[in-house]
Amino acid sequence: MNTLLILIFIIGYAAIAFEHSIKLNKAASAILTGVLCWSVYILNAAGAEEIHHISETLMEHFGGIAAILFFLLGAMTIVELVDAHDGFKVVTDLIKTNDKRKLLWIVCLFAFFLSAVLDNLTTTIVMVSLLRKLIHSKTERLLYVGMIVIAANAGGAWSPIGDVTTTMLWIGGQITTGKIIPALILPSLVCLVVPLIALSFFLKGEIKAVTVKDEKSSTTAFERTVIFCTGIGALIFVPVFKTITHLPPFMGILFGLSILWIVAEMLHSKKEEEEKHQLSVVRVLQKIDTPSILFFLGILVAISALESTGLLTQLATLMDEKIGNQNVIVITIGLLSSIIDNVPLVAAAMGMYPLSLFPVDHYFWEFLAYCAGTGGSILIIGSAAGVAAMGMEKIEFFWYVKKIGWLALIGYFGGALVYILQSQLF
Repeated sequence: MNTLLILIFIIGYAAIAFEHSIKLNKAASAILTGVLCWSVYILNAAGAEEIHHISETLMEHFGGIAAILFFLLGAMTIVELVDAHDGFKVVTDLIKTNDKRKLLWIVCLFAFFLSAVLDNLTTTIVMVSLLRKLIHSKTERLLYVGMIVIAANAGGAWSPIGDVTTTMLWIGGQITTGKIIPALILPSLVCLVVPLIALSFFLKGEIKAVTVKDEKSSTTAFERTVIFCTGIGALIFVPVFKTITHLPPFMGILFGLSILWIVAEMLHSKKEEEEKHQLSVVRVLQKIDTPSILFFLGILVAISALESTGLLTQLATLMDEKIGNQNVIVITIGLLSSIIDNVPLVAAAMGMYPLSLFPVDHYFWEFLAYCAGTGGSILIIGSAAGVAAMGMEKIEFFWYVKKIGWLALIGYFGGALVYILQSQLF
């Protein structure tokens, strides 16, 4: 059974990677892979009791998957509503430079620190929408979007609320806020700065000037500002909501969406019905990229099958037996997170190594938070941020490998080296 599961996953992974060559939408490949993995798992069940257990396990996983998907849906809706009101003009008007290098550093550093406050997924959605307003040429924009994935993942790694794996370790009691931030902020920054420096040598000239439409805007400056501030405030409030209520992040994003929805309805209450509809959440929901959400669903369902069958735990145990060295193990986990979702990998590591072996704020946990958080940038489907960017901008798998993968790799090893040296010195 395990061999068949691995084979199905590899074939599905290849179909996603060669999406444009085989002319098959990656969402279809991902969904089919996920369904087949669980089908093989349950068809190999020994009896009725095990079948019931597998069904229950799937529903447990689906609860977590649904939470992620609703978070993604809520965040995308908020960003699309801000975009429909030309709300990002509030920010784009502040960015005056057309110099390619300066623009790259500005947007990436902004994404780095924003990701620590929000999270890498939401930050990517916001920044990709912002880049669409700054750079109209898709060819030029894709390079910046790829760097945003690196910046968002690096920025999320050093914050307890910035990346799901760091959050897992924080909630699990392996790390504390007071220790993880000073321990990882420099390595994470290096993880971004190294690729920025490398790419700066290849970027020359200026971005083509944005074409300004002569047609009158459908919103006023006041309306744009209100929607922009409410939308960004709703996103920033998510971690605060989680801290206060202890409810999952998707509840916070739905709370923020509902507030923004009410504000938008009140703001346009006196307008004609047709004009009001164009700026409503109902209209925005029709523009949401549903195939990307379904792709995300398929990937998470497939990964959950590998986790439930114990394949990922076996992999972690094998690494511990064959490698032994902590640094090599953690770096390898980070590299694997570019292929396999980092959540089950970190979950497996948390189960393998008890707090009695590695106590709170141990070197191992901090390094794991860095590697698992940033390693996913090496491949486009290795992180939630990458998957979101891939869906929004239709980024090709091999284009990312060729143009961005090597930059993410040198940044990943650069930050890892800094963390190891930093730990030895201090």
